[in-house]
Amino acid sequence: MDLPVYDFRTDIKNVLVTPQIRSRFLKMAVGQFNEGHTHDLGHEIFLILQGKAEFVIEGRKAILGPGQLCIALKDEYHTVENVGDEEVIMYLSVTPHIQPTHTRWFEDGTKRPPNFTPNTNYDLMPDRTTPTADLVDACLATAETFATAAAAFAETMKHQADELKRAASAKNQDDVVQARNAMWAALSAVYTTLANFSDDWNELGSRTVDPEYTGS
Repeated sequence: MDLPVYDFRTDIKNVLVTPQIRSRFLKMAVGQFNEGHTHDLGHEIFLILQGKAEFVIEGRKAILGPGQLCIALKDEYHTVENVGDEEVIMYLSVTPHIQPTHTRWFEDGTKRPPNFTPNTNYDLMPDRTTPTADLVDACLATAETFATAAAAFAETMKHQADELKRAASAKNQDDVVQARNAMWAALSAVYTTLANFSDDWNELGSRTVDPEYTGS
């Protein structure tokens, strides 16, 4: 199987959408202004490939051209506008990709209701065959798996923290590494099960606003 290769001149779409990250090429017409928003869970990176775009992030303003990059951190309100005389093409990535991905705001500074969107908005094929009840059950099952992994992580941390402190005090590097690796194994399990839950959650969230869904 060939390695997928994407070109910003032709692939104006989402190129990778997983719970860990969403990345895409985005095109903006001359004069286009994208409504401001924030992200509750993570950061967004913008890299300009063509044209000129003005970013306003938490009141800080800059005009970026090809090869320049800026970042909107978690909870930072940001807008972007094409201020040049040609189309803007940019690469952007948002981490993580967990619905609802964008938070909109009223003028009085209060949050708008959660903005769930269909998977088609992210160039993903929606699941229109699995019954909604099964999607809910899948979320419950992965939530229980996550709770088990989180509890195991907490117990491992309690035990291995004592082991690591003892080993560090005794300057026993082998035991320090062993305790650290045990902590990491438990933490990795938590992140893995959370990603699995997020997959199920995104599918359920998409279902709730899918205008073409006709299943039960």
